[in-house]
Amino acid sequence: CNSGYLLGYVTSPKPAVMEPTRSPEIDDEMLFEPEPTLDWVGVQKLLGQKLSAASFENCLRYSGQSHEAGSKGDEELAAQILSEFLNLGMNPWTDEHYVKLQVPSSVKPNKVLFGTQEIGTPQGYLAYSSTGLIKGRVVYAHYSQPDDLELLLNMKIKLTGAIVLARAGKISFAEKVANAARFGAAAVLIYPDPVDVVCNSDCELFGHVHLGSGDPYTPGFPSFNHTQFPPAQSSSLPDILAQTITPAMAAQLFGKMGGPSVPRSWVETGLNRVSPIKLGSEKDVITVEVNNVLVEKRIHNVFGVIKGFMDPDRYVVIGAQRDSWGPGYAKSTVGTCVLMELARAITEMLKRGEPRRSIIFASWSAGEYGSVGATEWLEGYLSSLSMKAFVYISLDGVVTGELTAASPLLYKLIRETMMEVLDLKLTWVPMKMDDSAYPFLTFSGIPSVSFSFTSLKHGSNYPYFCTLLDDKDHLDFATRHLTADVAVAATRLAGHMALRLVHDYLLRLDVDKYKSLLRSHVSQIMHLSTQLKQSGLVTADQPEVLSTQWITSAFGSFSRAASSLTTTIQNSDLSDTELCRIINDRIMRVEHNFLSPYVSPKDVPFRHIFFGTGTHTLQALADHLEALRKRTLDSDWNLFRNQFALITWTVQGCANNLVGNVWDLDNEI
Repeated sequence: CNSGYLLGYVTSPKPAVMEPTRSPEIDDEMLFEPEPTLDWVGVQKLLGQKLSAASFENCLRYSGQSHEAGSKGDEELAAQILSEFLNLGMNPWTDEHYVKLQVPSSVKPNKVLFGTQEIGTPQGYLAYSSTGLIKGRVVYAHYSQPDDLELLLNMKIKLTGAIVLARAGKISFAEKVANAARFGAAAVLIYPDPVDVVCNSDCELFGHVHLGSGDPYTPGFPSFNHTQFPPAQSSSLPDILAQTITPAMAAQLFGKMGGPSVPRSWVETGLNRVSPIKLGSEKDVITVEVNNVLVEKRIHNVFGVIKGFMDPDRYVVIGAQRDSWGPGYAKSTVGTCVLMELARAITEMLKRGEPRRSIIFASWSAGEYGSVGATEWLEGYLSSLSMKAFVYISLDGVVTGELTAASPLLYKLIRETMMEVLDLKLTWVPMKMDDSAYPFLTFSGIPSVSFSFTSLKHGSNYPYFCTLLDDKDHLDFATRHLTADVAVAATRLAGHMALRLVHDYLLRLDVDKYKSLLRSHVSQIMHLSTQLKQSGLVTADQPEVLSTQWITSAFGSFSRAASSLTTTIQNSDLSDTELCRIINDRIMRVEHNFLSPYVSPKDVPFRHIFFGTGTHTLQALADHLEALRKRTLDSDWNLFRNQFALITWTVQGCANNLVGNVWDLDNEI
């Protein structure tokens, strides 16, 4: 299949959100197919029979020519996936967006100079950097984490106007740049240190520095063609320069830098050095020039669906990034292969029974630029998806470590599924902004999970991400030539979770886990509030502001609502399909109701009060209490009071919705 087929298909794409196919004149008895003929044990066994390591050896068919977002190779790969979905009878459709991507200039290379000596013209780059030319002293800042930069300030090293030299790792490129900008830096150079990234001296790094997701030039709304939105720009774009350099270029800079020695607590470098690394002196002036340009690209997301027979308008979404800057074997090829093998296996299983709910398979473009394709889809269908998509499973990087990040609603399901697939200890980590599942959880309020579970030769992190060395040979080396076997296990894990969610009468989402998490946050707020009251800093008119009565009352309402839901389930006839749908709808709304309704999705996209970013989060409330105690310049009693009230009402609103009917509310607030 070629790109012409895809373009022809795009002229009349199917809508990305399905509606129930029920007609009013059709009787209920005619509408539903018979109950699935397989029990859960049978479903597990059948899925296992459909998957084999041999089938994953064909993954190379998804890793041919360059498939950078919006390129000819990307379109041809999209057409191939569309064709395969069509052959599987999955009623495929596409979703087209026109997005702004930043690429290196074809006429003016990015460059770095020390004094008047050119250090290099790197081929790697950081998309969405500010552009221009900056001169300033160079300062080595370790990983450019807040603690690293604070330590430099404590050492009386001036960062205002400086050019920060940082090593890759620990946090995302976007976070490194945002941290440096917050401390007054004018530019950031990032290099792959051999301790963190296993590559040669001329290894190039690629990435982006948008501290968000999606097209930063259409924040909060989709990048459809000919939309009437006014020009806009994400507030999360950096206003300083950012550029990657090779280890060899970094070694040249270190060889010329003077100043104090690095703190002993910092990780030693793996660069070939004769003398110890210095932090840099006032005389070490370098020039950074970034000439990246914005281009508009047309991208396609590709979808296929397996429709449920009972609740076809309720669905799990399983997705994988398709594009990459280089080979992207671990980052995109394996995930795409897992997606397609899972689609094939489940469609073959339909001969033995149909799922109650639907499964959507999604191939995303422009993932390298910050989950652009996926986020634009979420923005385009936000109101519909929040009512119908009840879980998102990310397949990106499934063979690149031993980490799991998920909504608390999914913790129990993941543990149970892992025990069924592989008896491995889970390493839970918070879901980060650069995780492709993050916008599903924090922007759309869809319970989400991303996972990886393989022991790598180089520790817990795959060392070739964001480099041109992310190819089949390096992944095989990193996984001890077990890539296909691990891919099968990853497919089984994702498949078991998805099938369990569409097989059972009730959704396997554990509301009680949020009860314990909310209790922990409320306890922290109460403790900090007590500390502040005891500090002597509270005036006579401020104690009421620090009252925790309302937040504890809201927690009590949520706790009772969760317990009431459990009781309802225990006392219900689960063969009653309408009753199950009502209960499932209550469960589905929990995640979405933790999105703050008091902030704009355009200005504050990640609205989740537990996992989002901004003043609306529970962690921000705790941080503000600490700031009030320390009397920092950014602390504000009136702002805190408003912040406290809005978070309280977000929790109470979630509790009210979980109760169900308005006449069942306890009206305690």
